Amino acid sequence: MIKREIIARYRGSFLGLLWTLINPILMLFIYTFVFGVVFKVRLEPQNSHLYDDKFAFAMLLFTGLVLFNLFSECLSRAPGLILANVNYVKKVIFPLEILPLVSLGSALFHAGISFLVLFAFLLIMEHPIEWTIIFLPIVLLPLMLFTVGLSWILASIGVFVRDIGQLISLILTMLLFLSPIFYPASALPEPIRDYLFLNPLTLIIEQVRTVILYGQLPDWNSLALYYLFASFIAWSGLAWFKKTRKGFADVL
Repeated sequence: MIKREIIARYRGSFLGLLWTLINPILMLFIYTFVFGVVFKVRLEPQNSHLYDDKFAFAMLLFTGLVLFNLFSECLSRAPGLILANVNYVKKVIFPLEILPLVSLGSALFHAGISFLVLFAFLLIMEHPIEWTIIFLPIVLLPLMLFTVGLSWILASIGVFVRDIGQLISLILTMLLFLSPIFYPASALPEPIRDYLFLNPLTLIIEQVRTVILYGQLPDWNSLALYYLFASFIAWSGLAWFKKTRKGFADVL
C-alpha cells in the first residue's frame, strides 16, 4: 500500500518518481543561494562548529524542514484518511488502523530521499559525513511513534468532526514558526529556550542536527523521556482508534 501510494502521487506526470529527487535538490539549492550567498547568514560560534561556513545555515534549515514536512504531511492528511477510504470501512476484515502507517511510510520515503540529498550535498561541499549518523534511526523513531499516535487520534476524530482538518492546518502553521527550523534553539535566550522544548518537534530537530551536522552523540536522557512520552501517545492513539472505529460505518 505504501508503494501504491507513492506511485499514485506521481502517476501521469512526465518525470514521475524523479520528482522525489528533484524537489529536495531544488529546495536545498534555493536555501543555499538565498541564505548563504544573498543574505550571507552566518551562525555564531556557540551555535555550531560549522559557523564559518556560508552553507551552514542552509543545511540547518533544510534538516529542520525535512523533519517538519514528515510530521506535517502525516498530520495534515490524518483527518481525511478514513473519509478517503470509505470502501475499506465496509470491509470488516480490513485493518483500518494501518492507514496512518501507510501515510507515515510514504512520508518517510520522501524524508529519506531528502536526507540522501543532504548527505550528497555534504560530500560535494567537502564536509565530513560524521560517524554519529548511525544514530539517526534511533533519534527518528520516537518522532514516528508520536506522529502515528496523533494520526490515529486525528483519523478517528476526522470522521465525526469534519472541521478538525482546518484546525490542524492552523496548528501546523504555528508549529512551523515555533520550531527551531529557521534558527537553532541555542540562538534564543535561555529563559525562552526552555519553553521552546515544549514543542514536540524541537528536541528531535535539534538531535538530528546533532548527529548529522555536529558529529556529537544525542542527548540520551532527553530521548529516553521522549520515547516514553511518544510510546504513550502511540498506545493511546491506537486504543482510541480501535474503540471509536465501531461508529465509522454508521456516520459514513
